[in-house]
Formats: sequence, structure tokens, C-alpha cells
Amino acid sequence: MIRTETNFAGLRLRNPIIVSSSGLTDSAAKNRRLEEAGAGAIVLKSLLEEQILQEAYWLGNPAMYPEGSDYLVEYMREHQLGEYLRLIRESKATCTIPIIASINCWQDGEWADVAGQIEEAGADALEINILSLQTDLHYVYGSYEQRHIDILARVKRQVALPVIMKVGSNLTNPIALFNQLYANGAAGIVLFNRFYRPDIDIEKMTQTVGELFTNESDLSPVLRWIGIASAALGHMDYAASGGIHSPESVVKALLAGASAVEMCSAIYRQSPAFIGRCLQFLREWMERKGMDGIARFKGRLNMANSEGVNTFERTQFMKYFSTHR
Repeated sequence: MIRTETNFAGLRLRNPIIVSSSGLTDSAAKNRRLEEAGAGAIVLKSLLEEQILQEAYWLGNPAMYPEGSDYLVEYMREHQLGEYLRLIRESKATCTIPIIASINCWQDGEWADVAGQIEEAGADALEINILSLQTDLHYVYGSYEQRHIDILARVKRQVALPVIMKVGSNLTNPIALFNQLYANGAAGIVLFNRFYRPDIDIEKMTQTVGELFTNESDLSPVLRWIGIASAALGHMDYAASGGIHSPESVVKALLAGASAVEMCSAIYRQSPAFIGRCLQFLREWMERKGMDGIARFKGRLNMANSEGVNTFERTQFMKYFSTHR
């Protein structure tokens, strides 16, 4: 009997495939179809703090109408929050798999207080997505990492449900941060969120949007850091996000130490049927390798199992360039 169940962030999933926050998950009807396609869990489209602030700014210039701008921010915040809570309730009423809410925030403020309302609406967990570049000339080293801890601590004071931290790759020492996030109550870590990718049109001489979707090569840094983190901090649950574009990618992430994978771009490109193909491949691979459950092979190829050689850092670099002249 091949069992694909897995535990991630305190949630029991029927399989390790999570549909990540996107336009794919912005309605209960879509989420039901994703469940029918085989998804193990769903992360709802994010509630965006920065977007609400920008939209309110565009509608009312705070320099000219400070009181009106404040009103717009509050009105739009409450309106979008109301719509989001309805999405949670409708998705929970329609789906049987775990529904994970998502907040995209960039500062430790009152925004974190909505976590309590999200919990009351019935979400099974909350994913916090902290995404920003640090470009201030007078930046204080470590303050970006501390912001993650402060936001998490504030949210944990509001809720009892599992809180998942989705982090960026722009960290000096992810392992040290993950350890602090665990100490402050994080139930799981998702590696990595994805920055907007700019491009330049040289004929029109304008800034443009770069590639919207991830590609297979984006998986490499995810495998590296999950492989390192799952060996150093094995008590934390990890999910791979970015570069999951083939059924083989799912197996690779699990071997590196992930408990689950988040996918989005591949579903956009290949339809929700991609989920079923991944699950079929996973079961066939497990049967071929004599693995009756994911726990049998999860983390088998992380850094703890490299016989003392750090294959996730310098060793592979030297091996690669010594054979390419």
C-alpha cells in the first residue's frame, strides 16, 4: 500500500502538493476544482497590505487630503478584508482539504491584527509572506530578519492556528533566522517567495515586466537551502516553492527534506491536471523504490546524509568547474 500522506505545519495532508497563493485560488469554485484535481491543500490568494495602501494613495493624495486618505485606507482595508473572510468561509464550506489563508505584509503594524479574524473565519492555517528589498543607504544589518520575527510574534499573540512563514532568498543566514522563527512559534517555512522580475525594452526605452512564471532552474536554490535547513533544524517543517515544473521536481524536493511543495506556474501552464500527473509519478516512483510512505525517504539526500561533505555549498561548485574547461 503506497501512502502519500504527509504532515506539514501541523496539518495532515493527503499528499504533499499544495497550490500556492495566486489567481488560481481566488474563488471557492476554483478551489473545489483544484481539490478534485488532487491538491493536498490550498493557499488562498494573498491579502496584500501594500496594494491596499497604494490604491488608497492613488484615489486620494494624502498630501492634499490627509483625512480623506486615511478614510480611504481604512475603508479599502475593511472592504478587502470582508471579501477575504468570505473567501475563507466559502472555500471551507466547499472543500474538505486544508485551506491556508495568506497575508502579504512588509511591516510590523496593525495589519497583523487581522489574523484573529482570519482564524475566526475558519482558516486551517495562515501563511505570512514577507517580501521586500533592502535598499536604504542607512540600513541597519539584521533589521530585515528581525522584522520577520516581530511580525510572527505579533500574529502569534492573536491566533492559535498554525502560522507558516514564506521567506525570500535575500537572507544572509537563513538557518539562523529559521531557528528564531521556530523559537517564536512558526509551524513551517516555505522557501522561497518570488520577487517581481523587471526587464527593459531597449526600443521603447521603458521598464517592462520580466518573466511572470518560474522555471525549472528556480528549483536549484530551493533544494540547496531545504537540504541544509532540514539537516540543521530537522524539527521544522519545510515546503519547496519555485521551480516545481515536473513530477520529478516533487520527488527531488522531498528527498532534500521538504514535507510538501507549493506549485503555481506549472498549473497555469499545464492546467490542474498537472497535479494528477505528479501524484501518479510519485506513487509509481515510491513503488519502484520500495517506499511505502513519504517518511521513508524524506530528507534522505539532505546535508545530514552527505557523509560529512557539504555537497550543497562549495563541493559541487568545485566539481562542476573542474569538469568544464
